[in-house]
Amino acid sequence: MATTTSTPEAILDAVGGAENIIHFTHCATRLRFELKDASSIDKATVEAIPGVMGAVPQSGDRYQIVIGGAVQSVYDEINNLPAMKSQGGSSGSGQSDADVKAAARAKARGKNALVDAFFEYLSDSFRPLLPVLLGASLIIAGLAVLDSFGVINASDPNLTAADKPAAQVFAEAMFKSVFHFLPIMVAYNAAKKLNIDPWVGAAVMAALMTPQFLDLNKALGTTCTHNATLDKDLCVAHIAGVPMQLNDYSGQVFVPLMMVAILALVYKGLAKLIPSNVQMVFVPFFSFLIMMPMTAFIIGPAGIWVGTGLGSALAWLNTSAPIVFAIVIPLLYPFLVPLGLHWPLNAIMLANISSLGYDFIQGPMGSWNFACFGATAGVLVLAIRDKDKVMRQTASGALAAGLFGGISEPSLYGIHLRFKRIYPRLLAGCLVGGLITGIGGGIKASTFVFSSLLSIPVFSPMALYAIAIAAAFATSMTLIILTDYRTKEERAEARAAVADAEAAEVSASAPAEAAEEPEDDSTASAATTEEGDRTAKAPTPKPALVPGAVTEIASPLKATTMELDKVPDPVFSSGAVGQGVGLEPEGDIVVTAPADGTVVVAPSSGHAFGITLDNGVEILIHVGLDTVNLEGKGFDVKVSQGDRVSEGQELVRVDRSVIEQAGYPLTTPVLITNTASFASVEVVGGDSVEPGDALIKVTAPEA
Repeated sequence: MATTTSTPEAILDAVGGAENIIHFTHCATRLRFELKDASSIDKATVEAIPGVMGAVPQSGDRYQIVIGGAVQSVYDEINNLPAMKSQGGSSGSGQSDADVKAAARAKARGKNALVDAFFEYLSDSFRPLLPVLLGASLIIAGLAVLDSFGVINASDPNLTAADKPAAQVFAEAMFKSVFHFLPIMVAYNAAKKLNIDPWVGAAVMAALMTPQFLDLNKALGTTCTHNATLDKDLCVAHIAGVPMQLNDYSGQVFVPLMMVAILALVYKGLAKLIPSNVQMVFVPFFSFLIMMPMTAFIIGPAGIWVGTGLGSALAWLNTSAPIVFAIVIPLLYPFLVPLGLHWPLNAIMLANISSLGYDFIQGPMGSWNFACFGATAGVLVLAIRDKDKVMRQTASGALAAGLFGGISEPSLYGIHLRFKRIYPRLLAGCLVGGLITGIGGGIKASTFVFSSLLSIPVFSPMALYAIAIAAAFATSMTLIILTDYRTKEERAEARAAVADAEAAEVSASAPAEAAEEPEDDSTASAATTEEGDRTAKAPTPKPALVPGAVTEIASPLKATTMELDKVPDPVFSSGAVGQGVGLEPEGDIVVTAPADGTVVVAPSSGHAFGITLDNGVEILIHVGLDTVNLEGKGFDVKVSQGDRVSEGQELVRVDRSVIEQAGYPLTTPVLITNTASFASVEVVGGDSVEPGDALIKVTAPEA
């Protein structure tokens, strides 16, 4: 059986336990570990854990595990495990996050430490915003689709709210909430990154976005002139005789990044000067008095000019040599993204939209994204051909995340960085897409979106963009399919792994059926040899794995049923561990074996049992959610790992009151963990089931 008690526990065990963790965090798709010793981690073991899309060993005992969209829930589950809590949470060593990162930076030398710190600052200021940016971009994509079909008019910048339906205006408010208040969000994250009160950073930035600040252009003494460089009117207010350039700071990112860097020095300096018993009041107070005017008079205008200057320089390159620009951008991204160096370009995109009303970087960038997704599609085709179930699951999940979410990390970290032959083929797709974009004269985006199928209508000209990304996708996919993404040794290793997996699904031996009586001893010997060869080549599969076989699995307890996707735990509801059903226990909770088999997972906590049934089905019964935290309290465990069990035999008795008093859900997922071995896994139990009633039906694929 490929699973352990649960995905979070399996991951923690695979990295050497909580005591081996120095620091633990996550990004949009990956768990990030800094370990005391990463040399003993078995990469194949990690990647075999259900829900894990790939593992990426890094230098300096750092390790990344690719999870995908469920990363937040898996991260929380790991931190909630008793072993992690006993080690002091996510740091794993009792050190604070600041201590750990300061120690890590101290290992670096010279200029590299400053460069690393700079890009880490940028990355951590933006990375937490990925979910809301993705959500907003999908709303934008939906409006763009409606606009392309003529249902609404969302592309004419001259239309006012009075010219649009109320529903459209409200929909625009839904996504503009993210981009309008983006400076406040960036300021919050940046301040948190620099270990100062994030709400102080957010409040300083918010001061420049209040209605009162915006009304300064109407105040007495304010003068406005047209600036040809920016092609817009600039207003200057006079505050106590000092001129202040007025700007619309909505959507800006350079201003909050610059402001918080200075605020951190001011805030920490004040904390040293002001007595600790009054810091709560006076540190924010003096920070406001210093930083709000400084940001309004100096940092804000400077940030606007920095963003506009960078955008204008790139715009000049895009106008002067569009084919060079269109090729360079997609060829750079495959190297920038793994290092986290793409954040400055993302910041410039947002600045372009704020100052120019459009962006010209996202169009060429789309060629990189779809070349990336095309390479993943090629890997998926080969995985299906080679019957590589693990890679098929990894590639299909990564491809879905890319095509519909515009997220490249699952592909990049789950597949591409693991096989050195992929990058040259991916870069060929980037080159082809870039050439088409450059020859066509470039592509503009009206707003910031993630490059996915859904966001195609946002780009102009849409036809050119569609052709460019399709060509990039097709080029990478075709090259991967024709030339493979693995070396000869990697192919042989993959095929051996597939053969081992297939061998595990069938019985080790099966007696051959007797034919008619042989005429003599030599004939009998030849017949025996021939039959033995045939048996070795085609062992008899277990009953549930016989092609076309239909097998029913009994309910392990008395309960009402619920659809798996309704289970309030994404690790189970997503199907990452396997397909099945959720049960809400009724009355006394007595969990029994659904059929004869061998117990392969039975922790002392009694909260979960993995059984390999004699018929070939692998099943996981997880009693309650988060009940591992009870450490066995309320669980009377009847079996141990390695025990043989019979249908109906008790596995555990559970004291319902203990679980309820602890506040944990009693919901019990029953999962088929070798779901990939079956053509279908269906729930056949009614709304209420008794122990022994048919609960799940599995159907083996036809030969």
